[in-house]
Amino acid sequence: MIFNKYNLLIILCFFIIRNAQAQITTDRPDQTESSSTVGIGNLQIEGGLLIGFTGSNGSSVRQILAPTNLFRYGITDGIEIRFLSQFETSKFRNAFEYESIQGISDLEIGTKIQVLQNENKNTEIAFLSHLIIPSGSNEFSSKKFGTINKISIAHELNENMGVGYNIGYNYFGEENGDLTYSLALGIAVNEKVGIYIEPYGEIVNLEKHEMNFDAGFTYLPNQNLQFDFSFGTGISKRMNYISIGGSWLLLKDKN
Repeated sequence: MIFNKYNLLIILCFFIIRNAQAQITTDRPDQTESSSTVGIGNLQIEGGLLIGFTGSNGSSVRQILAPTNLFRYGITDGIEIRFLSQFETSKFRNAFEYESIQGISDLEIGTKIQVLQNENKNTEIAFLSHLIIPSGSNEFSSKKFGTINKISIAHELNENMGVGYNIGYNYFGEENGDLTYSLALGIAVNEKVGIYIEPYGEIVNLEKHEMNFDAGFTYLPNQNLQFDFSFGTGISKRMNYISIGGSWLLLKDKN
């Protein structure tokens, strides 16, 4: 039997199940957006560094996102507003030339709305939507408005185990847009450490299927601060990345 990344993905999916109980509820480091909001009057800041690589047919792109910044603010217990921005450096290489560019990506403004919280069935459902504003540097701006949309569903299996998944559709101002999906599985190792694994992918332009998977862990030094590490690789294409980051929850002053 040949042991490859497909076998690894299947084995890990059986043995690792994701749960957010050991951490504050964040939307990083995995690709699956959580089905929870941050709570009325609370501000959560999630940021990090990502180094990625893609390559095909003799060319490659090395990408560095640093910093990535997601700001989440609760306007009610079930609705939050969101702002996402990041600084990007990309290095392109092929057999004939080498080029490096850097700048700010387009700003994303959005909301997450929790539409179901059923404690008896341990199920949460939320809808997330971002508007992409063509405001970035010339090298990284799409020059068009776009949208990112997801339905996020989570089930708590027991005190230590849970599963979350997203189904979405992104449109970037041209062609047919992309269907997206993700399934996050993991386990709370103890009160401070959690691990996860996640197959995810997209159907690009409603035609080409690209599948990937990632894994990682989180560490909670206190109730309002979480650090994370993750890595991912492509299944249907050459791609890999590593990422480190942190999330900080600023609670509303009840006084």
